[in-house]
Amino acid sequence: MKVQIIHIDGPYKGEIQEFTEDKITIGRHPSCAIVFPPDLRVVSRQHACIIREGNRFKLVDYSTNGTLVNGKFIKETYLRSGDVITFAEGGPKVSFLLLPADEIPLHSIEDHPVQPDLQLKEEPRPDFEALHRSGPARVKAPLVIQFGTKIKDFNELPVRLGRSPECEMLIDHPAVAGIHAEISFSGGEYFIKALEGTIYLNDTPVKESILKIDDILALSPQGPRFRFLGHGRLAEILEEEEDVPSQEDTPPPQGSFLEKLEKKAENKLPFWKKLFKK
Repeated sequence: MKVQIIHIDGPYKGEIQEFTEDKITIGRHPSCAIVFPPDLRVVSRQHACIIREGNRFKLVDYSTNGTLVNGKFIKETYLRSGDVITFAEGGPKVSFLLLPADEIPLHSIEDHPVQPDLQLKEEPRPDFEALHRSGPARVKAPLVIQFGTKIKDFNELPVRLGRSPECEMLIDHPAVAGIHAEISFSGGEYFIKALEGTIYLNDTPVKESILKIDDILALSPQGPRFRFLGHGRLAEILEEEEDVPSQEDTPPPQGSFLEKLEKKAENKLPFWKKLFKK
């Protein structure tokens, strides 16, 4: 088995690291396998370690500020594929995934390559009225969508987004409709179109629009929200975390405050139901 660590928040947000070693150390010390910046003092020098035991992987916390798995503080626990690990409350957040050792590695969506045989060609730009009358034609074009820890590739568009199994890209979020929206490609441009749901582009409700680099696409006021990175790459934008004390000697929450944090975590939807997600 191969361990994949997907950075979903923090200084390395969007990056993916892969390990085949039996021990993965995490902290600010240069000797760690996952090294966080020296000035990120909420993370200890030797913060935590992931240890392989047969086909299981155990996370052990050595830190001052604590380590959370799926929103709860732990001292040690066995990890499951898909678990979300946070290094100190409000600190860097990663997703832990297990993959077969021979599986093709994923890369950060920012570096996701556009397949050579699907390079975009300059064509006359279509008008929206023609698209509306005839519907988008199926064309060969690359599209990569990051939602939660999943990065999914498409080679043919249009692609429908929503909660229905009929959609090519499932977006499991309570505010998303069955077949919510559709992404198509024509005339060298990517288009987003609302179907059963409402879409917002840069906080403005639209029915359909061209997607431009750094556009913020929201499928509802409650999310999920995505950033269009160009070249057919769409990455979920995660919620900003509240600031926390940066002193290394700040102890983990205790007593009733910890209970409130745990209750808050239980009330949140799982990260995968809330994916440059991206």
